[in-house]
Amino acid sequence: MTPLGFATWRAFFGSALLTVFLFLIVRRGHTLVRLRDVPRRALVALAVAAASGIILNLGIFIAFGRITVALALLAFYTYPAIVAVVSIVVERRRPVRLEVVALVFALTGMSLVVLGQLEPGAGLVVDGLGLGLAFLAAVAQTVYMTAGRNYGAVPTEQAATFLLWVATLAFILIAVLTGSIDALTEPFRNPAAWPELLVAGLLGAGFPSLLFLVAIRFIGSVRTGILAMLEPVTGTLLAALILGETLGPVQLLGGVLVIAAGVILQAAPSPAGAPPNRPIQVPAPG
Repeated sequence: MTPLGFATWRAFFGSALLTVFLFLIVRRGHTLVRLRDVPRRALVALAVAAASGIILNLGIFIAFGRITVALALLAFYTYPAIVAVVSIVVERRRPVRLEVVALVFALTGMSLVVLGQLEPGAGLVVDGLGLGLAFLAAVAQTVYMTAGRNYGAVPTEQAATFLLWVATLAFILIAVLTGSIDALTEPFRNPAAWPELLVAGLLGAGFPSLLFLVAIRFIGSVRTGILAMLEPVTGTLLAALILGETLGPVQLLGGVLVIAAGVILQAAPSPAGAPPNRPIQVPAPG
Protein backbone atom coordinates (compact mmCIF):
# COMPACT_ATOMS: atom_id res chain seq x y z
CA MET A 1 0.00 0.00 0.00
CA THR A 2 0.99 3.62 -0.40
CA PRO A 3 2.10 5.45 2.77
CA LEU A 4 -0.98 7.68 2.63
CA GLY A 5 -3.41 4.77 2.29
CA PHE A 6 -1.73 2.83 5.09
CA ALA A 7 -1.64 5.85 7.42
CA THR A 8 -5.32 6.60 6.74
CA TRP A 9 -6.66 3.12 7.46
CA ARG A 10 -4.33 2.68 10.43
CA ALA A 11 -5.61 5.91 11.97
CA PHE A 12 -9.23 5.02 11.13
CA PHE A 13 -9.19 1.64 12.86
CA GLY A 14 -7.33 3.09 15.83
CA SER A 15 -9.88 5.92 16.07
CA ALA A 16 -12.78 3.48 15.87
CA LEU A 17 -11.34 1.37 18.67
CA LEU A 18 -10.82 4.35 20.97
CA THR A 19 -14.30 5.64 20.15
CA VAL A 20 -15.80 2.36 21.33
CA PHE A 21 -13.65 2.53 24.45
CA LEU A 22 -14.74 6.12 25.07
CA PHE A 23 -18.40 5.16 24.64
CA LEU A 24 -18.06 2.34 27.18
CA ILE A 25 -16.44 4.46 29.89
CA VAL A 26 -18.97 7.26 29.35
CA ARG A 27 -21.74 4.73 29.96
CA ARG A 28 -20.00 3.90 33.23
CA GLY A 29 -20.26 7.51 34.35
CA HIS A 30 -17.06 9.01 32.96
CA THR A 31 -17.49 12.69 32.08
CA LEU A 32 -16.16 14.24 28.89
CA VAL A 33 -15.27 17.90 28.52
CA ARG A 34 -16.71 20.23 25.89
CA LEU A 35 -14.02 21.79 23.74
CA ARG A 36 -15.60 25.22 24.19
CA ASP A 37 -14.95 24.88 27.93
CA VAL A 38 -11.25 24.12 27.41
CA PRO A 39 -8.84 27.04 27.90
CA ARG A 40 -7.59 28.57 24.67
CA ARG A 41 -3.97 27.73 25.45
CA ALA A 42 -4.87 24.07 25.86
CA LEU A 43 -6.78 24.09 22.57
CA VAL A 44 -3.75 25.54 20.79
CA ALA A 45 -1.55 22.81 22.30
CA LEU A 46 -4.06 20.17 21.21
CA ALA A 47 -4.05 21.57 17.65
CA VAL A 48 -0.25 21.58 17.61
CA ALA A 49 -0.20 17.95 18.77
CA ALA A 50 -2.71 17.01 16.06
CA ALA A 51 -0.64 18.66 13.32
CA SER A 52 2.52 17.04 14.65
CA GLY A 53 0.90 13.62 14.64
CA ILE A 54 -0.12 14.02 11.00
CA ILE A 55 3.38 15.10 9.93
CA LEU A 56 4.94 12.33 12.02
CA ASN A 57 2.94 9.51 10.45
CA LEU A 58 3.23 10.68 6.85
CA GLY A 59 6.92 11.47 7.25
CA ILE A 60 8.01 8.14 8.70
CA PHE A 61 5.84 5.97 6.42
CA ILE A 62 7.09 7.76 3.29
CA ALA A 63 10.67 7.42 4.61
CA PHE A 64 10.19 3.67 5.01
CA GLY A 65 9.42 3.47 1.30
CA ARG A 66 12.41 5.55 0.19
CA ILE A 67 15.32 4.37 2.34
CA THR A 68 16.37 1.28 4.24
CA VAL A 69 13.96 0.79 7.15
CA ALA A 70 16.81 0.41 9.65
CA LEU A 71 18.26 3.74 8.54
CA ALA A 72 14.86 5.43 8.84
CA LEU A 73 14.45 4.02 12.35
CA LEU A 74 17.89 5.24 13.39
CA ALA A 75 17.00 8.74 12.22
CA PHE A 76 13.55 8.66 13.80
CA TYR A 77 14.70 7.39 17.18
CA THR A 78 16.89 10.41 17.69
CA TYR A 79 13.72 12.01 19.06
CA PRO A 80 14.29 10.95 22.72
CA ALA A 81 17.55 12.90 22.66
CA ILE A 82 15.81 15.88 21.04
CA VAL A 83 13.05 15.70 23.66
CA ALA A 84 15.68 15.75 26.43
CA VAL A 85 17.42 18.79 24.92
CA VAL A 86 14.13 20.66 24.47
CA SER A 87 13.18 19.83 28.04
CA ILE A 88 16.42 21.28 29.34
CA VAL A 89 16.63 24.35 27.09
CA VAL A 90 12.98 25.35 26.69
CA GLU A 91 11.32 23.99 29.82
CA ARG A 92 14.33 24.78 32.07
CA ARG A 93 14.16 21.25 33.42
CA ARG A 94 17.21 20.23 35.41
CA PRO A 95 18.54 16.92 34.03
CA VAL A 96 18.75 13.93 36.34
CA ARG A 97 22.05 12.07 36.07
CA LEU A 98 20.43 8.63 35.97
CA GLU A 99 18.13 9.80 33.18
CA VAL A 100 21.14 10.82 31.11
CA VAL A 101 22.73 7.41 31.71
CA ALA A 102 19.49 5.69 30.77
CA LEU A 103 19.21 7.78 27.59
CA VAL A 104 22.74 6.81 26.51
CA PHE A 105 22.06 3.14 27.25
CA ALA A 106 18.74 3.21 25.36
CA LEU A 107 20.12 5.03 22.30
CA THR A 108 23.10 2.68 22.10
CA GLY A 109 20.96 -0.40 22.59
CA MET A 110 18.35 0.71 20.05
CA SER A 111 21.08 1.38 17.49
CA LEU A 112 22.57 -2.09 17.99
CA VAL A 113 19.15 -3.74 17.64
CA VAL A 114 18.27 -1.83 14.47
CA LEU A 115 21.71 -2.18 12.85
CA GLY A 116 21.62 -5.90 13.62
CA GLN A 117 18.67 -6.17 11.23
CA LEU A 118 20.81 -5.17 8.25
CA GLU A 119 21.82 -8.00 5.97
CA PRO A 120 25.53 -7.76 5.01
CA GLY A 121 24.89 -8.27 1.31
CA ALA A 122 21.79 -6.14 1.01
CA GLY A 123 23.42 -2.73 1.19
CA LEU A 124 21.92 0.56 2.30
CA VAL A 125 19.32 2.44 0.30
CA VAL A 126 20.00 6.13 1.01
CA ASP A 127 17.88 8.98 -0.27
CA GLY A 128 18.15 12.59 0.86
CA LEU A 129 14.41 13.16 0.92
CA GLY A 130 13.72 9.90 2.75
CA LEU A 131 16.35 10.63 5.38
CA GLY A 132 15.06 14.17 5.77
CA LEU A 133 11.50 12.92 6.25
CA ALA A 134 12.67 10.48 8.94
CA PHE A 135 14.34 13.34 10.82
CA LEU A 136 11.25 15.50 10.26
CA ALA A 137 9.20 12.71 11.85
CA ALA A 138 11.58 12.79 14.83
CA VAL A 139 11.06 16.54 15.22
CA ALA A 140 7.28 16.11 14.88
CA GLN A 141 7.33 13.41 17.56
CA THR A 142 9.27 15.77 19.81
CA VAL A 143 6.65 18.51 19.35
CA TYR A 144 3.84 15.99 19.93
CA MET A 145 5.40 14.84 23.19
CA THR A 146 6.30 18.24 24.59
CA ALA A 147 2.76 19.45 23.86
CA GLY A 148 1.22 16.46 25.63
CA ARG A 149 1.12 18.03 29.08
CA ASN A 150 -0.20 21.38 27.86
CA TYR A 151 -3.74 20.21 27.15
CA GLY A 152 -4.23 18.43 30.45
CA ALA A 153 -7.69 20.01 30.72
CA VAL A 154 -8.80 17.41 28.16
CA PRO A 155 -9.03 13.89 29.64
CA THR A 156 -6.34 11.59 28.27
CA GLU A 157 -8.65 9.11 26.57
CA GLN A 158 -10.72 11.90 25.00
CA ALA A 159 -7.61 13.68 23.74
CA ALA A 160 -6.15 10.49 22.24
CA THR A 161 -9.41 9.73 20.43
CA PHE A 162 -9.69 13.28 19.14
CA LEU A 163 -6.10 13.28 17.85
CA LEU A 164 -6.57 10.04 15.92
CA TRP A 165 -9.84 11.20 14.34
CA VAL A 166 -8.23 14.49 13.28
CA ALA A 167 -5.39 12.51 11.69
CA THR A 168 -7.86 10.24 9.87
CA LEU A 169 -9.84 13.16 8.46
CA ALA A 170 -6.66 15.03 7.52
CA PHE A 171 -5.31 12.04 5.60
CA ILE A 172 -8.62 11.69 3.74
CA LEU A 173 -8.54 15.42 2.90
CA ILE A 174 -4.96 15.10 1.63
CA ALA A 175 -5.99 12.16 -0.54
CA VAL A 176 -8.87 14.19 -2.03
CA LEU A 177 -6.79 17.31 -2.65
CA THR A 178 -3.92 15.37 -4.25
CA GLY A 179 -6.11 13.10 -6.33
CA SER A 180 -4.98 10.03 -4.40
CA ILE A 181 -8.36 8.46 -3.66
CA ASP A 182 -7.12 5.22 -5.23
CA ALA A 183 -4.71 4.92 -2.32
CA LEU A 184 -7.66 4.76 0.09
CA THR A 185 -9.65 2.22 -1.95
CA GLU A 186 -6.74 -0.14 -2.49
CA PRO A 187 -7.79 -2.58 0.30
CA PHE A 188 -11.10 -3.13 -1.51
CA ARG A 189 -9.15 -4.21 -4.58
CA ASN A 190 -6.67 -6.21 -2.53
CA PRO A 191 -8.57 -7.82 0.41
CA ALA A 192 -5.37 -9.45 1.65
CA ALA A 193 -4.38 -6.04 3.02
CA TRP A 194 -7.25 -5.91 5.54
CA PRO A 195 -5.67 -8.13 8.26
CA GLU A 196 -2.48 -6.07 8.16
CA LEU A 197 -4.42 -2.82 8.38
CA LEU A 198 -6.57 -4.10 11.25
CA VAL A 199 -3.54 -5.17 13.26
CA ALA A 200 -1.74 -1.89 12.50
CA GLY A 201 -4.78 0.14 13.53
CA LEU A 202 -6.00 -1.77 16.57
CA LEU A 203 -2.66 -2.87 18.02
CA GLY A 204 -0.39 -0.19 16.58
CA ALA A 205 -2.47 2.99 16.71
CA GLY A 206 -5.44 2.49 19.04
CA PHE A 207 -4.54 1.70 22.61
CA PRO A 208 -0.80 2.38 22.05
CA SER A 209 -1.65 6.01 21.24
CA LEU A 210 -3.73 6.23 24.41
CA LEU A 211 -1.09 4.61 26.60
CA PHE A 212 1.65 6.75 25.07
CA LEU A 213 -0.23 9.91 26.04
CA VAL A 214 -0.89 8.47 29.50
CA ALA A 215 2.86 7.93 29.91
CA ILE A 216 3.71 11.47 28.76
CA ARG A 217 1.37 12.94 31.35
CA PHE A 218 2.27 10.50 34.10
CA ILE A 219 6.09 10.19 33.89
CA GLY A 220 6.99 13.04 31.54
CA SER A 221 8.16 13.24 27.94
CA VAL A 222 11.84 12.52 28.61
CA ARG A 223 11.28 9.21 30.40
CA THR A 224 8.53 8.22 27.98
CA GLY A 225 10.88 8.78 25.05
CA ILE A 226 13.57 6.63 26.64
CA LEU A 227 11.18 3.78 27.41
CA ALA A 228 9.68 4.05 23.90
CA MET A 229 12.98 2.73 22.52
CA LEU A 230 11.78 -0.68 23.70
CA GLU A 231 9.59 -0.62 20.56
CA PRO A 232 12.26 -1.81 18.06
CA VAL A 233 13.48 -4.32 20.65
CA THR A 234 9.98 -5.75 21.01
CA GLY A 235 9.56 -5.84 17.23
CA THR A 236 12.79 -7.78 16.84
CA LEU A 237 11.79 -10.27 19.54
CA LEU A 238 8.39 -10.81 17.94
CA ALA A 239 10.05 -11.37 14.57
CA ALA A 240 12.21 -14.04 16.19
CA LEU A 241 9.29 -15.73 17.96
CA ILE A 242 6.69 -15.51 15.20
CA LEU A 243 8.71 -15.44 11.99
CA GLY A 244 11.61 -17.55 13.19
CA GLU A 245 14.22 -14.87 12.50
CA THR A 246 17.58 -15.36 14.20
CA LEU A 247 18.76 -12.93 16.85
CA GLY A 248 22.45 -12.13 16.67
CA PRO A 249 24.65 -11.32 19.68
CA VAL A 250 24.71 -7.64 18.72
CA GLN A 251 20.90 -7.46 18.83
CA LEU A 252 20.80 -9.32 22.14
CA LEU A 253 23.31 -6.90 23.63
CA GLY A 254 21.25 -3.98 22.33
CA GLY A 255 18.09 -5.40 23.87
CA VAL A 256 19.82 -5.82 27.22
CA LEU A 257 21.01 -2.20 27.13
CA VAL A 258 17.51 -0.86 26.39
CA ILE A 259 15.99 -2.98 29.15
CA ALA A 260 18.76 -1.82 31.50
CA ALA A 261 17.79 1.78 30.65
CA GLY A 262 14.25 1.04 31.81
CA VAL A 263 15.56 -0.45 35.06
CA ILE A 264 17.78 2.60 35.64
CA LEU A 265 14.81 4.91 35.18
CA GLN A 266 12.99 3.12 37.98
CA ALA A 267 15.74 4.20 40.35
CA ALA A 268 15.98 7.76 39.02
CA PRO A 269 14.34 10.43 41.21
CA SER A 270 11.76 12.74 39.70
CA PRO A 271 13.37 15.97 38.46
CA ALA A 272 12.87 19.14 40.42
CA GLY A 273 9.98 21.19 39.15
CA ALA A 274 8.39 18.30 37.28
CA PRO A 275 4.72 18.85 36.44
CA PRO A 276 2.23 16.92 38.57
CA ASN A 277 1.23 13.49 37.37
CA ARG A 278 -2.04 13.25 35.44
CA PRO A 279 -3.02 9.57 35.34
CA ILE A 280 -5.84 8.33 33.16
CA GLN A 281 -9.24 8.66 34.75
CA VAL A 282 -11.22 5.48 34.16
CA PRO A 283 -14.07 4.50 36.51
CA ALA A 284 -13.65 1.29 38.44
CA PRO A 285 -15.69 -1.63 37.08
CA GLY A 286 -18.85 -2.50 38.89
